Amino acid sequence: MTEMSATEFLDRHAPFDRLEPDAVRFMSTHLQLLHFPGGRRLAGPDTGRPDYLYIIVRGRVRVEESGDSGGANWTLSEGECFPIGALSGNRPTTNTYDAASDLVCYALPAEHFLHLVDLSNVFARYCSNYLSNLLNESRRNMQTRFSQFAADQQSLNTELRQLIKRLPISVTPDTPLRHALELMNEHGIGSIVVVDAARFPVGILTQSDVLRRVVLANAALTQPISAVMSANPITLPENARVYDANLAMSERGVRHVLLVDAAGSLAGVVSERDLFALQRIGVGYIRRAIESAPDVGALVQAIKDIHQFAMSMLAQGVGADQITRFISALNDAVTRRIIEINLQGHDLSDIEWCWLAFGSEGREEQTLSTDQDNGIVFQCPAGTTASAAKERLLSFAQAVNADLDRCGYPLCEGNIMAGNPEWCLTLDEWKGRFSEWIFKPEPLALLNASIFFDFRAIYGNGSLADDMHRHLFGISQSNTAFQRMLASNALRVAAPPLGVFRDFVTESENGGEPFIDLKKFGARLFVDAARVFALALGIETANTAQRLRRAAAIGHNADGNEALIEAFNFIQLLRLRQQYLEIGQGRPGDNRFPPARLNQLDRRILKESFLQARRLQQRLNLNYQLAMF
Repeated sequence: MTEMSATEFLDRHAPFDRLEPDAVRFMSTHLQLLHFPGGRRLAGPDTGRPDYLYIIVRGRVRVEESGDSGGANWTLSEGECFPIGALSGNRPTTNTYDAASDLVCYALPAEHFLHLVDLSNVFARYCSNYLSNLLNESRRNMQTRFSQFAADQQSLNTELRQLIKRLPISVTPDTPLRHALELMNEHGIGSIVVVDAARFPVGILTQSDVLRRVVLANAALTQPISAVMSANPITLPENARVYDANLAMSERGVRHVLLVDAAGSLAGVVSERDLFALQRIGVGYIRRAIESAPDVGALVQAIKDIHQFAMSMLAQGVGADQITRFISALNDAVTRRIIEINLQGHDLSDIEWCWLAFGSEGREEQTLSTDQDNGIVFQCPAGTTASAAKERLLSFAQAVNADLDRCGYPLCEGNIMAGNPEWCLTLDEWKGRFSEWIFKPEPLALLNASIFFDFRAIYGNGSLADDMHRHLFGISQSNTAFQRMLASNALRVAAPPLGVFRDFVTESENGGEPFIDLKKFGARLFVDAARVFALALGIETANTAQRLRRAAAIGHNADGNEALIEAFNFIQLLRLRQQYLEIGQGRPGDNRFPPARLNQLDRRILKESFLQARRLQQRLNLNYQLAMF
């Protein structure tokens, strides 16, 4: 091949398509075009330090992962390169690389590989964080794909410091209320920040606070502002992004976030109005529409707006973790509003109760297509039997379940809903169920654990849910036998769909397009493993990424943890993309993703993501000494 042919080939594949001109010229000068017959070993633990960086031109390479616990097998194809880790560390490879068929590769000698790393910052960053850089490239491609849609709105990736229009006006906690109000009037501002001696924000007073707490309450203007301010305001670093502020406002139901610099001092104030100027459909607009909806019918448009805004986040390269938390936060708001509407016809004021979310909603990982997983925990009021209280709660819960279904959250096929008597239980009954599942871990108990152990409070008396958490971790953290069975079940239920002679193991129905169920054979692999770590370490959060991060912070298998989280988030991102496209074509969104529709870059990332899932399962296997698969 000519030099131009080599350059053209490199220009079609990441990361070589973004190399600096000097680096491209260096590669094209030193690349060798090599041919290998099928079955030829190119590198392995027993072949010494590798001689080349290989870039596949035609054919496939079979990779076998070494390890006492059993290695995974997969293939590499056009545009993929190897073995970066071994070349970077000047050591033999830990995997074996064999030509799966007749193979053509560009080969860069090892000594030139190291020079290329020195010559190219792009290639050096790629080698130091393989998966992260592939993901960044994928996000750039997605932004290009949806560029027209993204052009309709300013970027959600905008740094919040860019929205600061003036220096913030602040006072100390002992400032007389009258003086604070005079400052607000003098400067024409709708809020004033209260800071401590180090200028760290400790409170905020807004115009709505003034109306409710000062005017209508006839508050004395001589008292300090600390008496009427909203304490513990939301703060974000000034380099946080617009989507961070959107999420914070959505979760807390507020209209201002305070920005702090690296030292923690007040740097600025960003309001809902500032964010609204960036986007046609603001998170505040959606939330107000939900909270003011007079009936269930009025909530249907809000659901559409949630999907629209989620698409905007996708188009602008926002990560799956932020998008799913955003969707979950607004779905929570919809659920709370439906509960409030139904409480108008059901008087439950004498019962202590709490509406619980399970599964993906409990983990704050909801995608665009999700059914209901909910329940109720309650305590009997004095003079009332549990059955009488439960009867009233069930009537209410069944109405809420029906209204959620009307809004686009389908009834759970497994009937895991608050309107089912099985999941409307007293606090003691829930504790009893948890104890039974842990101390008698039959197959059904393990299935229930995978659903009901990921929960959080949505509405009502949240202390009941807190009590459930304390009981759960109190009996699970020291029960290694249960943890081992839960880990074994996680390994037995599903394995990463990596093929030996092709990239992926797929399935099809009625001769249709082959697909991978990205929920069962993708996201679930990470969710199940993270749950085991959480129960073993007493990590109360249900969110998968947070569980993995907190486990690493405790010192539990921290190596490669961020790569695991990035892999999980990429699979979540593919689920969101697929569901949005399906819903946009009038079909119910699902998790059946056809890998044939992926470009070369995203195929590589998905393959690497499944490899990360495999490594996570191997971690479980080693921790609990299981017979893997």
